[in-house]
Amino acid sequence: MKHLEVVAAVFHDGRKVFVTQRGYGEFQGRWEFPGGKIEPGESAEQAIQREIQEELSSTLDIECSLGSVSYMYPNFSLTMQVFLVHLENGSLTLNEAEDAKWVDVDALSTIDFLPPDRMILPKILEKLGNK
Repeated sequence: MKHLEVVAAVFHDGRKVFVTQRGYGEFQGRWEFPGGKIEPGESAEQAIQREIQEELSSTLDIECSLGSVSYMYPNFSLTMQVFLVHLENGSLTLNEAEDAKWVDVDALSTIDFLPPDRMILPKILEKLGNK
């Protein structure tokens, strides 16, 4: 079974976080945190910088790691490393996603997230829930 190593960025502005809606493929219409695959020879930190530049035409500052989650889909498995970040430069321009929005941390549980993204919600609430 194929295994993917991916990264995701949780942009935040106080208690609000940025989520994107997948605009293609099997999971079209579901919500996720922006990011993507780690390329060979790339660190997770390099991958998240590259992916955000490609997907959102932006640069970011990594505040901290929120850890990683592993999930097994029917046809592949993945490990997703997640970073809490804030916008460094540029604006968040959707180059790949169908839609995007800023959501209060208290409302995250109401979003139709992909399973790995849903798994990281407790860590987001732990970091941002009291801000």
